[in-house]
Amino acid sequence: MRNVDVVFDGVIQVLRSLSLEVQPGQIVALMGGNGAGKTTTLKAASSLLAAERGVVASGQVLLLGADVTNADPGDVVLGGAVQVMEGRRVLQHLTVEQNLRVGAHFRNDKAEVSADMAEVFEYFPRLKDLIGRTAGFLSGGEMQMLLVGRALMARPSLLLLDEPSMGLAPKIVRELFERVAEVSARRGMAVLLVEQNARAALGIADYGYVMENGRIVLHGTRDELGSNEDIREFYLGLGGASGRRSYRETKHYKRRKRWLG
Repeated sequence: MRNVDVVFDGVIQVLRSLSLEVQPGQIVALMGGNGAGKTTTLKAASSLLAAERGVVASGQVLLLGADVTNADPGDVVLGGAVQVMEGRRVLQHLTVEQNLRVGAHFRNDKAEVSADMAEVFEYFPRLKDLIGRTAGFLSGGEMQMLLVGRALMARPSLLLLDEPSMGLAPKIVRELFERVAEVSARRGMAVLLVEQNARAALGIADYGYVMENGRIVLHGTRDELGSNEDIREFYLGLGGASGRRSYRETKHYKRRKRWLG
């Protein structure tokens, strides 16, 4: 993404000169508070803005060198980018197997599709046990595994994940993120991970960006961000000795954040 501005309804600017990059086989975390513009960034990348009367007003979105700025979303999927949206959006009345096959609906290679489904079951054995279960009756963790598995059935070169840990137990989050990292390493698949759980995100990410008010305000490697005082305090909860702050101290902290100075 190069200097991307996103505008809704022709007047509301949400992203401002946003630039970021995800390399093949790399996991990149995009962090920030509510309303920072993280989900809008993903929808700009997957070309899903038009459904909400949004548009990339300037700048470029490039996928494997091809310009997909404001492209048809189906063409973006065919080009290799697949988004897993937040909210457990399984096809509730279909089975686990049917949901997975929907992920491969653009593909004609039936033998490879079957091989990829077996691979998904290798990553998520629980889904194999539930293959005939109606998706609407799965647990939250099982639904999230199914959504990631369904996205993998499209054989993406870029996987876009929007808040995958939301509402899940820590053990499930660890397992899910470990599987995502495993797939990325095995396939050379790029991952752009939007996540408020910064500790979990940085646990698997190679690189990270921090957003505020529609802008990238800080970026660096996992180690650079993990050792940054403000990131540790504001996003990882690893502040001072007492671990407590008064309301006045918090207000002062928000004013002094170095990336806003």
